Amino acid sequence: MCTKKSRTVRDFFVHNALYWVEEFRCDGLRMDAVHAIRDDSQIDIVQEICATLQDGPGRERHIHVVLENDANGSHYLERDDQDKLLGATAQWNDDLHHAAHVLVTGDTDGYYADYADDPVAQFGLALAQGFVYQGQASPFRDGEHRGEPSGHLPLAAFVSFLQTHDQVGNRAFGDRIHALAQDEAQLRAAYACLLLSPHTPMLFMGEEYAASTPFLYFCDFGPELAEAVSTGRRAEFGKFAAFADEAVRARIPDPNAASTFEASRLRWDERLESPHREFMAHIAELLAIRHRALVPHLAGQRGGGRHWRDGEALRVQWPLADGANLHLLAHFGTQAATGLSLLPGNTIYQNGVTPETPTETLRLAPGAVCITLQQENDTRHG
Repeated sequence: MCTKKSRTVRDFFVHNALYWVEEFRCDGLRMDAVHAIRDDSQIDIVQEICATLQDGPGRERHIHVVLENDANGSHYLERDDQDKLLGATAQWNDDLHHAAHVLVTGDTDGYYADYADDPVAQFGLALAQGFVYQGQASPFRDGEHRGEPSGHLPLAAFVSFLQTHDQVGNRAFGDRIHALAQDEAQLRAAYACLLLSPHTPMLFMGEEYAASTPFLYFCDFGPELAEAVSTGRRAEFGKFAAFADEAVRARIPDPNAASTFEASRLRWDERLESPHREFMAHIAELLAIRHRALVPHLAGQRGGGRHWRDGEALRVQWPLADGANLHLLAHFGTQAATGLSLLPGNTIYQNGVTPETPTETLRLAPGAVCITLQQENDTRHG
C-alpha cells in the first residue's frame, strides 16, 4: 500500500525505471515476476511505473513495458478506445508455451499437468485469445483459480514463444524443445502456428537454427551460497517423477561449475550444417511470409479470435485490423486427416496439405498447416 512512509521507496523504483529509459535510451523494460508483487494501492507500483514511462519519455517515442506474470492479470494490458495503453504493452505468454510444449513433447510433469487434458484445444485457445487460464481452476495449484478474461485484448499484447531462458534454463539439463519433440513435423507445425499468428512472436537465442547446445542454469556465487544453490536446485527437482532417484538428481549439472556455463555457449557454425541449416531456412521463410502478408494487417488489431476442433485438426480464426480475417488449419494427429473443408481467403502458407477431388476438400498429413488471409468481401477459398 502506498503511504507517506512508502512514497520514498516507490519513487526510488519509479525513477530507476525512468533512469534506464531516459539515460540509456532503452526502448523499454521487462518486469519479472509481477505476480509476486504485493501492493493493494489504488494505483499499484506496476501501474505507476507504466504510467510514468508513458507520460514522460513515452510522449516522444514508443516505450514498451513487457510483464512476466503467472497470475495472467489482463487488467495490466488494457487499452482505451483510441488504443492508448492504460498499463503495460504486453505480457510473456507462458500459457501458449506450456500448451505447445505438452502438445509436441508429451511432457505432463509439474505445471504442465494443467495442459494435459486436451493440449490441442489448449493450444488453440492460447492462439485465439492469448491466455488459456482466464479464471479457471488450476489442477496443478490444487484448484486455485487463475487468470482474468483476455479475449478482448489486442493479440499484440501477448509475447508468445516456444522457448525462453526460463523454460529452457529451468529444466534440469537445459533441454531445448528440439531435443524433446516427439515428431519434427509437429514441431515445425507449432512454429508455423506461432510465427504466422497475430501474436508478438519471440525466438530464444539459437532457436532459429535448432541449436544442439543446451541452455543450463548457471551462476557465479561465493562458496556458501554456491553450495546452497546447487543442493537446493537438486532437491527442488526431487518433486518431479523423473528425478525421484537420487542418482539421477546427482547428474544435474552444478550451476557454479565453469563447465556448465561453457556447455551453454552457442556453436554458431551449426547454422551452416544439416539439419540446422534447413531448420533455419524454415524459420526464415515463415518470418518473410509474416512480414509480407500479415504485418500490414496488424496495426490497430483489437480482440481475440475463436478456435474449434475439426476432428483431430485445429481451426483458428482471427479478426485483423482492416476487416480482414486470418484462418488457420493445423493437424497434430498421428494419422492423416481427410475430408476437411477449405479455408476462406487466399493461401499464404501451407505444408502437408493435399486437395481432394471431386469433393473439394483437403487431406492433411500429420503436422500439416494451412493459413489463409481473407480480405473483406473476399469469397475465394484456399
